[in-house]
Amino acid sequence: MAESNLEILAYEQTSLGMLCLRRRRSLQDPTIIVTEITLNHEFLMSSYHTDSERALSKIALKMHGGNDLTVLVGGLGLGYTAYEALGSKQVESLEVVEFLPQVISWMNEGLVPLSKELLGDDRLKIVQGDIYEQLAGEPEKKFDVILIDVDHSPDERLDTKIGQFYTREGLEAACKHLNENGVLAVWSYAQDSPFADALRGVFREVRVEPITFIHKFLNNEEHTDYLFFGR
Repeated sequence: MAESNLEILAYEQTSLGMLCLRRRRSLQDPTIIVTEITLNHEFLMSSYHTDSERALSKIALKMHGGNDLTVLVGGLGLGYTAYEALGSKQVESLEVVEFLPQVISWMNEGLVPLSKELLGDDRLKIVQGDIYEQLAGEPEKKFDVILIDVDHSPDERLDTKIGQFYTREGLEAACKHLNENGVLAVWSYAQDSPFADALRGVFREVRVEPITFIHKFLNNEEHTDYLFFGR
């Protein structure tokens, strides 16, 4: 019997459905080992293609341009958005709000590739909560940069019951959580003109940045993610 290239690290029922953390070896290049998350058996994220998650942090911090920044990240995932931000000397503190406690447990148990690096940084705080609910309410504190990496896209959400974040009204509420000159950044796997229009109705400066990569696990197909920024 041939040895399987797939290892299931965790398989748990959550409020959003069945969540799976798995590790697999590339059939094209056995030296490449990738950690992935699926939700309801659909692909969610991978440790192999992280360019757009990293760019979300990098571009937002450059766009702000300041120092001693306080950063809020919506969505922990495999940690690449937070990791990239913490790699910048601009960042004084970073708080991650993750909806699923299972994802936080995976990080604390060392099951994901960046666990050691992230948990060893005393600027990082990870809390369980609903980032959309937090941004819809009155702010207890404000941030210089807010990074949202939760849904597939503004039109394809993991939780269909979320509020108005992707609308003009939702963005106006989120703005209250930003300091002066603050930057809001949102990750999406698809281009979304209505969301970009909503951003332009709220922010004085809006950018949409495409990030293209070659998906080597899918017959070298080219794919583009889209990053939305408002200041």
